[in-house]
Amino acid sequence: MTPVTLDISGGRAQTCTRMTTWKLSPALVVMALSVVACARNPPSPPAGARPQGVVRVAHPGVTPFVREVVMDPSRLEADRELDAGRHPEELLAFLEVAPGMRMGEIGAGGGYTTELVARAVGERGRVFAENNRFVLERFAAKPWADRLQRPATRNVVRVDREFDDPFPPEARDLDGVYVVLFYHDIVWMGGDRDRMNRAVFDALRPGGYYVIVDHAARPGSGAADTQTLHRIDEAFVIAEVERAGFKLRTVGDFLRNPTDKRDWNASPKTAGERRGTSDRFALQFVKPARNTSPGTGG
Repeated sequence: MTPVTLDISGGRAQTCTRMTTWKLSPALVVMALSVVACARNPPSPPAGARPQGVVRVAHPGVTPFVREVVMDPSRLEADRELDAGRHPEELLAFLEVAPGMRMGEIGAGGGYTTELVARAVGERGRVFAENNRFVLERFAAKPWADRLQRPATRNVVRVDREFDDPFPPEARDLDGVYVVLFYHDIVWMGGDRDRMNRAVFDALRPGGYYVIVDHAARPGSGAADTQTLHRIDEAFVIAEVERAGFKLRTVGDFLRNPTDKRDWNASPKTAGERRGTSDRFALQFVKPARNTSPGTGG
């Protein structure tokens, strides 16, 4: 694969063809404060509900910097209309983004989260944002192309690759990788998550993190509702990701909605007025400093 030369001087995102993907970079400042606060007085989860040592975060510490990113008047009005349901301040805090970080995104879609992260990592940072061919052809081609023309995304590298091989060779030693409201889609589209999660593991630096946010399905339902209700079982995701060598470190409750019966379709095109009200989980996994990946063999 031909190496990609990054050029953000022209105010546009650089494109990586051949369905290329990326991996994330170091921006762990915001979460550090939240983790310290929660570690001093952690909530008590039900017995056996979480692996030992996992920190629960009800409200990630939102710094003035993160608030400025979200409140920037140059953001699109259409994005602002989604903020009430998407909680962008808490999301950026949970992602621990900071200037200069190298981040990776799988399933960028139209780029709502991509632009937020790009604004947070700034000129010295990079965001490798992946969409696969199916998503581009069916849903995202024009909104994604329009997004990448915006000055705020000039540090975004467009990555057109399939999910099971999401990152190009130059996307290495990333600080973080995230999948927001899309892991369930990768399941029903037939993506090989074992290969994908191992690729994420390999792209991250030691100590780098992998964040997955998604619509919660009923406990024990596994992947049964991924296409019909656009939801996925939290425990199912944890098991898949940890199989690649990751360790669950932090669980965020800032998108939880205990009144959601998890029996309706959370897809943006179907949810209607309930969009942004689904019960959602947020999981932060870490790549251990010592490589524990089972390898990249088939």
